[in-house]
Amino acid sequence: MVPRCITIAGSDSGGGAGIQADLKAFAAAGVHGSTAIVALTAQNTVGVRAVYEVPPWFVVAQLNAVWEDVGADAAKTGMLFSPSTIEAVADWLEEHPLPLVVDPVMVASSGMRLLEEDAVDVLVGRLFPLATVVTPNLLEARALTGSDSPPRELAEALVGLGAPAALVTGGHAEEPIDHLFDGREHHAIPVERHEIAATHGAGCTHSATLAALLARGTPLLEAAQGAAAAASRAVAQGLVEIGAGDGPVDVLGVRS
Repeated sequence: MVPRCITIAGSDSGGGAGIQADLKAFAAAGVHGSTAIVALTAQNTVGVRAVYEVPPWFVVAQLNAVWEDVGADAAKTGMLFSPSTIEAVADWLEEHPLPLVVDPVMVASSGMRLLEEDAVDVLVGRLFPLATVVTPNLLEARALTGSDSPPRELAEALVGLGAPAALVTGGHAEEPIDHLFDGREHHAIPVERHEIAATHGAGCTHSATLAALLARGTPLLEAAQGAAAAASRAVAQGLVEIGAGDGPVDVLGVRS
């Protein structure tokens, strides 16, 4: 059977990030993707203009519909926006244990909040313990831990907050290195950096690829290495000509 992966996240009307990026990454990794949309964004390459939250009961209805017919071998969460949505998603995941990647999307690259301030503690308290791994970028890791420590220490702090493993991605760091702490050992994962103005959706592509590889039964370290390579390749192939802002990444290689 083809592996199945579900993304629980927001929709990007510009097609660069969110569930649109996740579905592309799932396809590129050879996994069937399904979705539970938690919010709609009016968004393009320049920024997010508005957010419309889907009622939590309807998020759960999507999850149940997928589970009862399609099934899932792994899941990822992205933008979750509010405490009520996080509570509903956490309740469902507790009843349906899966390999889970929690990508704690907090702020859009344009600066607009994609996670309400009062939702951070709920995200950490409810979802971190359910995760296989959490995947904040450097800025998110610092915000979650309240520390400006190096990535190695940030990863340890995130595990201290309840996550079984933490992967601090290095796209915003001086050195392009992802740092994985699996609760016992540290692993530095070098990432090839490309100076291209097309990084919109890179984080979503990374976490979705990681979830897809876990759905395929890949061990965590190998999955993290594969996700780093896929995100880097997607940036290298990025569509700089799309939109007036930072263009979308291209994990599928549409030009070829």
